Parts: sequence; C-alpha cells; structure tokens
Amino acid sequence: MNIYSQIKANKTKTWLIIVLFILFVTTAVFVYGKATGYGLSYAGIALIISGLMAFGSYYYSDKMILGMSGAKQIVKKDHPELFRTVENLCIGAGIPMPRIYIINDTATNAFATGRDPKHSIVCVTTGILEKLNKAELEGVIAHELSHIQNYDIRVMAIVVILVGLVALLADFFMRSLWFGGDRRDRGSGNAQSIFLLIGIVLAVLSPIIATLIQLAVSRKREFMADASGALLTRYPEGLASALEKIAKDKEPLEAANNATAHLYISNPFKAKNAGHWFTNLFNTHPPIEERIKILRSM
Repeated sequence: MNIYSQIKANKTKTWLIIVLFILFVTTAVFVYGKATGYGLSYAGIALIISGLMAFGSYYYSDKMILGMSGAKQIVKKDHPELFRTVENLCIGAGIPMPRIYIINDTATNAFATGRDPKHSIVCVTTGILEKLNKAELEGVIAHELSHIQNYDIRVMAIVVILVGLVALLADFFMRSLWFGGDRRDRGSGNAQSIFLLIGIVLAVLSPIIATLIQLAVSRKREFMADASGALLTRYPEGLASALEKIAKDKEPLEAANNATAHLYISNPFKAKNAGHWFTNLFNTHPPIEERIKILRSM
C-alpha cells in the first residue's frame, strides 16, 4: 500500500466509524424514548450539555494540557535546530508556524494540540531531542504537524460530543426509571416492556461501546498522521526509525496522565503496545510494531 492509498483508507475508515457512531446514538435515543414515553425531550438536553462541555474543551483544552504537562514555551534562540525543523516542515505542509513547547523529561515523546492550524502547538520532550537524529526528529515533527493539518483535534471534538451524549442519555434513562416511571405510556403493553429491557441493556453497555469507538477513531488518526507525516518528509524510514527508538525507551513520561495520554505519539505510560486483540481495543494507540511495519511497506 502506498502513502496516498494509506491516507485515503484511514480517512474513509475514520468517517465510517463516526457515521456508525451517530447511528448507534440515534438507535439509543429511539430505544430510550420508546421505553420511557418521554420521546426526544431529554435527548435534546443531553446534546446541549455534552455540546457545551465539548465547546469548552475545544477552545481551552490546549491551555489545560500544557498546564498539566508542565511544558514551557521556547523561542528560536533556545533551540535553533528544532525551530528550523518545524519551520521547514510547515512550509512544505503549507500551514502556519505553531508555538513550540518543551517538556523537561528524558522520556522520548511528543504531541500536538490546538483547535486549528492558526492556533496550534507542537510539544516535545528533552529526551526526544537528545536521543533522535535529524531524520528521526523530522519524522516525529511531521507526524505531529499532520495531526494539526488533518484537524484531528476537531475530529476528536466531534467524537467527544457523541461520547458525552451517550453517557448522559444512559444516565438520564436510568434516572427516569427511578423517578419518572409514572409518566411512561402504560398503554403500549408488551412492546414497551421489550424496549424497556433493551434500554436497560443499552444503558449499561453504551458508555463502554462509545469509549471503544472513541479509541478506535483515535487509533485511525494515528495511522493517518503516520502516513501524512511520511508524505510530508518523503522519507517514511525516518519516522519508522524514530518509533523503534521510542518503543525501546522504557522510561514513562512523568507528566502524562489518562486525560492527555492519547495526544502523544506513543503511549506515555510505556505499557505493552502489542498483545491480545481484546486488550488492544482499549489502547489509545495502535501497536507500534504495526505502525512501523506499515511505514516500511510504503
């Protein structure tokens, strides 16, 4: 598979997952409405609440992420080579120069954030600057710039709204069973009982399913950023070699936490990247060996 087909395949898979996610949410709303007799009224409230939460996250997440990671902004004189690398790749990608931050940590990792190319940030650890050569660093920076160029923050914001909506709908439904049972339509008989049973099962399983879908989208965007980064540098081996070094470095990133782990180029906790297929469903990143294999096949 060449670079162009890899990018196209990942775009298609991402949006297919999102469409299926929307259908899943629609089905849940229909079942909950039928089971309780409330219709779509509380679904609208849940959508508004989750949308407001995602809106705040979309506009202010970069400040929160930088604060949690302990990253410090630098200027060109602080690290000229890093600045030149980012500048050159930005020219090639046709995007504005992002702000550059560094985390003082010997672990090898990096991430990008920001709601669009005009409000973007690239952050690297001191460890990645010390341990990677020029071609490998270019591969990593190109990967992160691809997240910005592909509007991955915006895509994930859409997914976050859907995940929040699913969680709120499930919560509202379970509460309605306890506090609003008298408002349900009692005339529908067995049909409502069936919907009620399906609704309870959905309320229990839907938050888990929504989280799995969110993680699946995150993994597809990582594959896409790998391919887009390789296209930008025209040298897939640079990123493949960088990922090999990152995988061999067993030092966890102290500043990372569960809220920010999905942003990094590799799992900052250094858990095993490969394993049983069921375990991989709950990973924020695809297996690093698979990413390397795909890069070297381009």
